[in-house]
Amino acid sequence: MPTPILPAGLHVFERGWLSANNILFTDGDETLMVDSGYCTHAPQTLSLVESILGERPLDTLVNTHLHSDHCGGNAVLQARYPDLVTLIPPGQASLVTRWDPVALTYLPTGQLCPRFKFSQTLRPGTQMRFGASDWQVLAAAGHDPHSLVFFEPISKTLISADALWENGFGVVFPELEGLDAFAEVAATLEMIGHLNPKVVIPGHGRVFMYTPEVLCAYERLDSFVKNPLKHARHAAKVLLKFKLLELQRQSLDEFAQWAEATPYFIQIREKFFADVAVRMDRAIVCRVSCCRRSQKRWGVHSECLSCTGSWIKSAARHTHHQVFRQPLKLVVSLSCSGWEGVVPTCYGHQA
Repeated sequence: MPTPILPAGLHVFERGWLSANNILFTDGDETLMVDSGYCTHAPQTLSLVESILGERPLDTLVNTHLHSDHCGGNAVLQARYPDLVTLIPPGQASLVTRWDPVALTYLPTGQLCPRFKFSQTLRPGTQMRFGASDWQVLAAAGHDPHSLVFFEPISKTLISADALWENGFGVVFPELEGLDAFAEVAATLEMIGHLNPKVVIPGHGRVFMYTPEVLCAYERLDSFVKNPLKHARHAAKVLLKFKLLELQRQSLDEFAQWAEATPYFIQIREKFFADVAVRMDRAIVCRVSCCRRSQKRWGVHSECLSCTGSWIKSAARHTHHQVFRQPLKLVVSLSCSGWEGVVPTCYGHQA
């Protein structure tokens, strides 16, 4: 597959799965970044920005949507750059103003997001200057009802957030809340198809060329539509993995208590797994590190993670994907764990 060529002055920090990718624009009169990652990675995010900008300030921060892995670094960047203009999608401005961590889903998902402020809201259907180019601001409901994507029609580059990844798309959270959102995912995928981008910068994973051969989003969506239980199980797995990546190490007993007290898990269980008892084997210590053998193969190594007899069983069991057999010689994902000295993959303009 050919290597994606990015527009001049555009830098992509491929972070992993705890933090969303960051897209930094340095070509033009003002600097701008799309998405800020998760809060526990905020020092690393700031270091990455400073490594490119040097003494230049970050002028504008844009969020594709307000999930914690996309806006968790907002507060740190605002503290570092006091004049930073922060733009968020419409629909949740009042929640950010009064700071409602429940309605913003941070408490229900058991995730963290320090309070931040915003300057203005973005308007779907308009254009905005990113670096030296004009980018289209497009609504992309599905994964999140307020999510946006950005498209540059000359280079045909798409910043797709969690609406499209190389291997699918993000969890369709409105479906877990009892709303019919799979149709919105289909409409967003159709919209992206009409744009026919050449290069896609996803919210997670590597930058990729948009070709039918690499896209499995339609197939994944069809499987979820036919079997909503599969999507619910996938969502539970994702939330469990996310927390494990954040914590790195925790007793199974404490982890089970967290899961059983987290509103989203309660909601998923009541809606999809009400007839299954919740219990876990025993308190044992788990250590999780995100590993990557190649650009395409990701996995999570879990020492001694075992669950039986619960609706969490299949989700937690699936954190054993691509187990690596050398726990003392860990292969750490590029920045995915956020450990000291770990550097993300950085993409820049290639002449």
